[in-house]
Amino acid sequence: MSGFAKLAMLNLDAEDPARLAEFYGKVLGWEVLHSADEYAMIGDGSVSIGWGKVPGHSAPGWPDEATPKRYHLDLYVEDLDKAETAALELGATRPDTQPQPGRWRVLLDPGGQPFDLCLKS
Repeated sequence: MSGFAKLAMLNLDAEDPARLAEFYGKVLGWEVLHSADEYAMIGDGSVSIGWGKVPGHSAPGWPDEATPKRYHLDLYVEDLDKAETAALELGATRPDTQPQPGRWRVLLDPGGQPFDLCLKS
Protein backbone atom coordinates (compact mmCIF):
# COMPACT_ATOMS: atom_id res chain seq x y z
CA MET A 1 0.00 0.00 0.00
CA SER A 2 1.30 3.40 -0.92
CA GLY A 3 0.74 6.27 1.48
CA PHE A 4 0.90 9.98 0.90
CA ALA A 5 3.13 10.90 3.88
CA LYS A 6 6.38 9.85 5.52
CA LEU A 7 6.97 9.88 9.27
CA ALA A 8 9.48 12.62 10.02
CA MET A 9 9.30 12.83 13.77
CA LEU A 10 7.56 11.63 16.89
CA ASN A 11 7.04 14.21 19.68
CA LEU A 12 6.35 13.07 23.23
CA ASP A 13 5.48 14.87 26.46
CA ALA A 14 8.03 14.77 29.28
CA GLU A 15 9.01 16.32 32.59
CA ASP A 16 12.75 16.35 31.67
CA PRO A 17 13.21 16.40 27.87
CA ALA A 18 17.02 16.74 27.93
CA ARG A 19 17.44 13.70 30.20
CA LEU A 20 15.26 11.53 27.96
CA ALA A 21 17.06 12.67 24.81
CA GLU A 22 20.39 11.79 26.41
CA PHE A 23 19.07 8.38 27.55
CA TYR A 24 17.42 7.34 24.26
CA GLY A 25 20.26 8.83 22.22
CA LYS A 26 22.63 6.41 23.96
CA VAL A 27 20.20 3.48 23.82
CA LEU A 28 19.61 3.90 20.07
CA GLY A 29 23.03 5.26 19.13
CA TRP A 30 21.36 8.39 17.72
CA GLU A 31 22.71 11.91 17.82
CA VAL A 32 21.25 14.47 20.21
CA LEU A 33 20.18 17.16 17.75
CA HIS A 34 18.85 19.66 20.28
CA SER A 35 18.85 19.75 24.06
CA ALA A 36 17.29 22.45 26.20
CA ASP A 37 15.07 22.65 29.26
CA GLU A 38 11.86 23.02 27.22
CA TYR A 39 12.60 20.69 24.30
CA ALA A 40 15.11 18.05 23.22
CA MET A 41 15.43 15.89 20.11
CA ILE A 42 17.42 12.93 18.81
CA GLY A 43 17.67 11.58 15.26
CA ASP A 44 19.32 9.05 13.02
CA GLY A 45 19.30 11.13 9.85
CA SER A 46 15.90 9.97 8.67
CA VAL A 47 13.59 9.94 11.70
CA SER A 48 13.63 11.99 14.89
CA ILE A 49 12.13 11.68 18.36
CA GLY A 50 11.52 14.83 20.38
CA TRP A 51 10.42 15.50 23.94
CA GLY A 52 8.60 18.64 24.98
CA LYS A 53 8.43 19.79 28.59
CA VAL A 54 4.99 19.57 30.16
CA PRO A 55 5.04 20.92 33.71
CA GLY A 56 3.56 18.42 36.12
CA HIS A 57 3.83 15.60 33.59
CA SER A 58 3.62 12.26 35.33
CA ALA A 59 4.62 8.86 34.07
CA PRO A 60 2.06 6.08 33.92
CA GLY A 61 1.81 3.73 36.88
CA TRP A 62 2.60 0.64 34.83
CA PRO A 63 1.73 -2.14 35.45
CA ASP A 64 -0.87 -0.77 37.88
CA GLU A 65 -2.14 1.62 35.20
CA ALA A 66 -3.57 3.98 37.84
CA THR A 67 -2.28 6.62 35.45
CA PRO A 68 -2.89 4.98 32.05
CA LYS A 69 -0.03 4.31 29.67
CA ARG A 70 -0.25 6.57 26.60
CA TYR A 71 2.41 4.90 24.48
CA HIS A 72 5.48 2.72 24.70
CA LEU A 73 8.43 2.16 22.39
CA ASP A 74 9.42 -1.33 21.20
CA LEU A 75 13.14 -1.56 20.50
CA TYR A 76 14.75 -4.53 18.74
CA VAL A 77 17.88 -5.97 20.36
CA GLU A 78 20.13 -8.94 19.63
CA ASP A 79 20.54 -10.08 23.26
CA LEU A 80 17.93 -9.30 25.92
CA ASP A 81 20.25 -9.73 28.90
CA LYS A 82 23.00 -7.51 27.49
CA ALA A 83 20.54 -4.86 26.32
CA GLU A 84 18.77 -4.83 29.68
CA THR A 85 22.06 -4.44 31.55
CA ALA A 86 23.13 -1.58 29.26
CA ALA A 87 19.78 0.20 29.65
CA LEU A 88 19.90 -0.17 33.44
CA GLU A 89 23.41 1.31 33.47
CA LEU A 90 22.07 4.33 31.56
CA GLY A 91 19.33 4.94 34.14
CA ALA A 92 16.42 2.65 33.22
CA THR A 93 14.68 0.63 35.91
CA ARG A 94 13.11 -2.83 35.74
CA PRO A 95 9.59 -3.31 37.11
CA ASP A 96 8.81 -6.63 38.78
CA THR A 97 6.03 -7.42 36.29
CA GLN A 98 7.46 -9.02 33.13
CA PRO A 99 4.75 -10.40 30.79
CA GLN A 100 7.08 -12.39 28.47
CA PRO A 101 10.65 -12.13 29.88
CA GLY A 102 12.02 -14.68 27.39
CA ARG A 103 10.75 -12.70 24.37
CA TRP A 104 10.82 -9.12 25.59
CA ARG A 105 11.65 -7.09 28.68
CA VAL A 106 9.67 -4.15 29.95
CA LEU A 107 11.84 -1.39 31.41
CA LEU A 108 11.05 2.12 32.58
CA ASP A 109 13.03 5.04 31.17
CA PRO A 110 14.40 7.73 33.53
CA GLY A 111 11.05 9.54 33.28
CA GLY A 112 9.12 6.40 34.31
CA GLN A 113 7.69 5.67 30.85
CA PRO A 114 7.65 1.95 29.91
CA PHE A 115 9.56 0.72 26.86
CA ASP A 116 10.19 -2.80 25.61
CA LEU A 117 13.42 -4.48 24.58
CA CYS A 118 12.35 -7.10 22.02
CA LEU A 119 14.09 -9.96 20.28
CA LYS A 120 13.69 -9.70 16.54
CA SER A 121 12.58 -13.20 15.60
